[in-house]
Amino acid sequence: MLKGINQWCFPDGTPIEKVLAHSGKAGYDAIELNLQQPGNPGITMESTTQELEALGRLARSHGLALKSISCGLMGGSSLSSPDAETRERGRQIVTRQLEVAGLLGMETALLVPAFVNDKGEPYDEAYKRSQDEIAKLIPVAERNGVDIGVENVWNKFLYSPLEMARYIDELGSPVVGAYFDVGNIINFGYPEQSIRILGSRIKKIHVKDFRRSVGTAYGVVTLLSGDVNWIAVREALEAIGYDGPLTAELSAYPYAPYQLVYDTARHLDVIIHGGVR
Repeated sequence: MLKGINQWCFPDGTPIEKVLAHSGKAGYDAIELNLQQPGNPGITMESTTQELEALGRLARSHGLALKSISCGLMGGSSLSSPDAETRERGRQIVTRQLEVAGLLGMETALLVPAFVNDKGEPYDEAYKRSQDEIAKLIPVAERNGVDIGVENVWNKFLYSPLEMARYIDELGSPVVGAYFDVGNIINFGYPEQSIRILGSRIKKIHVKDFRRSVGTAYGVVTLLSGDVNWIAVREALEAIGYDGPLTAELSAYPYAPYQLVYDTARHLDVIIHGGVR
């Protein structure tokens, strides 16, 4: 398995050159960049081919592979919205993710499939609408040689690994799988069980730790300091043959924010290699 880090582990507005330099210096194998609004550092909806190619060269110069792309734009563009124009905006965003990923040789584009609420996106309708929209995106993914990774997040949707497996299987395409977030499931289940159930459907892995006693998103903590059973998680990943990146997705420290990047690299070494012996 590889050590990975997401761009969101850095303070907002950190220049992409500094993101890549610190990530390379800290010893990561891969970095996950995010599709963002114009004006933000890194990849945006308006990035040109030339800018993207230069970004790819810069990442490689720091010894970093580009394996996946995340997205910070889906909140107002839900694929499960009852509004057709909102769903169309969502498809445009995912299409751009897939195009960028294909250009940069990335393997997976992360997708938050739906947002369940009591304002027009009930669970059953969100399930069907989001599947219908993903089905339209499958040809785009195939054309670009990129997988779609459906992520489990705090959206009141697909918490059960059995249901996530069914949701993926019903789409009937090998380019659609799970982008499984270990920390996001802790308040609702056991990540090692989900990993074994999802098996080969898993395209990529996000890692964060979580304290159940907090019970809200404020329970997200640094790796090795929460309730995740990392020994069981590692064993489950090995059992399904996962050899991709474990991509950390955490918030920068309020003091000495870049230190999180270096601390997390060491934590990932412990998780991947089994700790100090």
